[in-house]
Amino acid sequence: MNNVIGRSSCTSILIGKKASLTGSVIIGRNEDAKTAWPKHLAFNPHQDNVKNNYFKSKDNKFEMDLPETIFSYSSTPEWTDKYGVFEEDGINEHHVAMSATESAYANERILAVDPFDTEKGILEEAMVTVVLPYIKTAREGVQRLGEIVEKHGAAEADGILFSDPNEAWYMEIGSGHQWVAQRIPDDSYAVVANQLAIQAVVFDGNDFMYSKNLKDFVYQNQLWPKDAVFNWREIFGTHDDSDLHYNTPRVWIGQKLLTPSVEQKPQDFDLPFIRKPDKPISIQDAQAVLSNHYQNTPYDLTNPKNKNNATFRPISVATTQESHLLELNDENMIHWLAMGVAAQSVYVPFYPQGTKVPTMYKYGKETYSTNSAYWVFKLASTLADRDWNKYGTDLGNAQDDAREKTTRLRYEYDQKLAKETDPAKKIDLVNEANEKMAKTATDIFKELSAKLITKQTADSPLRFKMDPNL
Repeated sequence: MNNVIGRSSCTSILIGKKASLTGSVIIGRNEDAKTAWPKHLAFNPHQDNVKNNYFKSKDNKFEMDLPETIFSYSSTPEWTDKYGVFEEDGINEHHVAMSATESAYANERILAVDPFDTEKGILEEAMVTVVLPYIKTAREGVQRLGEIVEKHGAAEADGILFSDPNEAWYMEIGSGHQWVAQRIPDDSYAVVANQLAIQAVVFDGNDFMYSKNLKDFVYQNQLWPKDAVFNWREIFGTHDDSDLHYNTPRVWIGQKLLTPSVEQKPQDFDLPFIRKPDKPISIQDAQAVLSNHYQNTPYDLTNPKNKNNATFRPISVATTQESHLLELNDENMIHWLAMGVAAQSVYVPFYPQGTKVPTMYKYGKETYSTNSAYWVFKLASTLADRDWNKYGTDLGNAQDDAREKTTRLRYEYDQKLAKETDPAKKIDLVNEANEKMAKTATDIFKELSAKLITKQTADSPLRFKMDPNL
């Protein structure tokens, strides 16, 4: 990200269809940048014959021509495009999902030979905009972005998530023009935290994609021995003290939640990229990973003992702008969206094929306002932050209530949509459902804030017990 917003420091999850409870392919990520930087929800329409379709970044000098046909897609842009669009995540009309990006770091050996083009290379802010509206499968997404990186260069090291109803792919950009992508096995998952994570690359078969001259680039520059297994993470990635406190523990807790049978330590350097879960992963399990702050461990930042003394960086942090999970299952598509801090918010199961954005999800600027979904959730979390022990139960009850009601609404509208054959009426139902789910969640959180403000009137330092006889 740019110098105004700061580099995003996210956490991602990818789940294969046989590893998930419902046979869905699921990808998701926390978008972490600033504590007060609102996001909006957008439904971008299908457009044909768009002449002179051209992208020019406001973040650097990256620019490129785009196809004349734009597929419809959902996204979560910033409240302002002054520093770039940062659409970040969405699902298009061809049931392809994309989330970009998971910021990563490359080592100095690689960057000496193939540095990032910070001036003209592609950045996070542009990726969803120039890729998602133009692809029909997850593999096409990897291929399109890979070709852009090879032709225009990349401005930063990133991880990018792609999926369709059949498969999930994780792509990593490791230098100015080199990249690799791995298909997540159907029976497995991956949790990624600001590191280049892909390990052994298999150059034969259908489970990896990579830049055209990747092997030649590595061997000609003596970056790895030819007789050793080609380990992308070792060749391109970093191994330093910040990894041990900032990145690795997040992967550890994600794997601990989904594969508790395997004993690992928070600072194990070589946690595997791919893991098999102990049991099928529900969407709620995935939400629990992205909402985790080391609760029930010694490292929980909400424990008063750890105030001002954080051992490890948690997955769910105050700088999360939004958290999303993109779920694809045959014809069913769900853009789960939690505004603000995932641990203190609720994932609303939006239909990405909607054409009308729920009112409160269109608004919100840098300064607090009452008309914005982002700020509704952010206000409640700010109030709860004053004392988790005191107000955590109220927050948890509101989250449970919102989860139950929005999930129930989604189920009811799924049944209605299954019976409806008229395409126009289907879109009307989708828009109605999105508005109802949004209103239900925001209303519950508005009530929570009213309750917390009322209770907190008694927390004043000016408390004094009056003598009733005075």
